[in-house]
Order: sequence, then structure tokens, then C-alpha cells
Amino acid sequence: MSYSTIAWGASVDKGKMVDVDYNLRATTTPGKVFGFFGALGEVAFAYAGHNVVLEIQATIPSTPEKPSKKPMWKGVVVAYIVVALCYFPVALIGYWAFGNSVDDNILITLNKPTWLIATANMMVVIHVIGSYQVC
Repeated sequence: MSYSTIAWGASVDKGKMVDVDYNLRATTTPGKVFGFFGALGEVAFAYAGHNVVLEIQATIPSTPEKPSKKPMWKGVVVAYIVVALCYFPVALIGYWAFGNSVDDNILITLNKPTWLIATANMMVVIHVIGSYQVC
């Protein structure tokens, strides 16, 4: 949540760049098709919590009267809503501010202030270290 808040907050602070271009980067049909499939892959990897869900569900006691899939389903729905609330503002505000010139990692596009970008990257490191414990 900290990483995404830093990313969209800094984008709002920078504001809309001069001469922002919202057209597609690709001009050929194959380029547009590959860009579309690449975007689908990015979304699929952004929501990469599905493999951890199976591990957690396997450890929850389950009986026919009280199956573990019901609380797990609720947890998965809440988790994906939280992830969407984190990623969508970054995507929408980043595209508003930078158009099609935004890099894959919005922090690269922001470039400054360096202390803020370092803080956001440290949040990612903390997140990754914590996720290794789950796996």
C-alpha cells in the first residue's frame, strides 16, 4: 500500500506533463496484438497470490459441515479488492500524468525525488522479504 501510494501521490504532485500523448505506442497490427497480450500478462502477474492461497487452504481444517473453501473464498475476494485498490490508482493516475511515455516501473518515470523513490523501493524489499516467509 505504501509503494502504490507513493507512486500515485508523486505522479499527482508532478502533474500532467506537457504534450502528453495518449495514443498507442505500437503502430502496426502485430505490435498492437503483442502489446495487448503483454498487458494481459502484466495483469496476470500483478495478481500473483493464487499459488499462496492453495498453501494456506491446505493448512486450514476442513470438514463436510464446515469446508475451508468458504472462508478462503471470502479472504481471496478481499485480498484481490485490496490489490485492485492499490494498483488501479497507480495505473490511472500514472497514465494521466505521463501518457504512453510511462515506463513499466512508474518510479523510473518519476525519477525524482530520489529519497522518495528509495523509500518506495525499500517498501518493496520489505514486502518481498515477508512473502518469502509465507512461501
